[in-house]
Amino acid sequence: MSNPDRKVITSGKAPKAIGPYSVAIRTGNLVFTAGQAGLDPATGELVSGGVAAQTRQVLTNLKHVLEDAGSGLELAVKTTVFLVDMADFPVMNGVYAEFFPGQPPARTTVAASGLPKGALVEIEVIALPK
Repeated sequence: MSNPDRKVITSGKAPKAIGPYSVAIRTGNLVFTAGQAGLDPATGELVSGGVAAQTRQVLTNLKHVLEDAGSGLELAVKTTVFLVDMADFPVMNGVYAEFFPGQPPARTTVAASGLPKGALVEIEVIALPK
């Protein structure tokens, strides 16, 4: 049974899902994204340059997904960051701050023993629609 209030979001500017999930769902007054890794949308491969480059690509991918959902990073209310190595936290945090100046969303950062495709960082977002 389908729910007319539940809309699956796709994005031509972000990587496609690499499994049986949607890149985002818009329902009611919220947009939920799947976790994004630092994949180049054109190649489907991780960007080079370590955790800084991957974090920048993750947040760029999320920006595009949220825009395609009728939202934006400025409307994010909660993020969850998964890091393979918590020693990368300061670098990730510095790049993250560039994308969320002013009043950033609530955030949880979790150490993960591994991420898809060998990613160093993955981030998911809950945001309000415009």
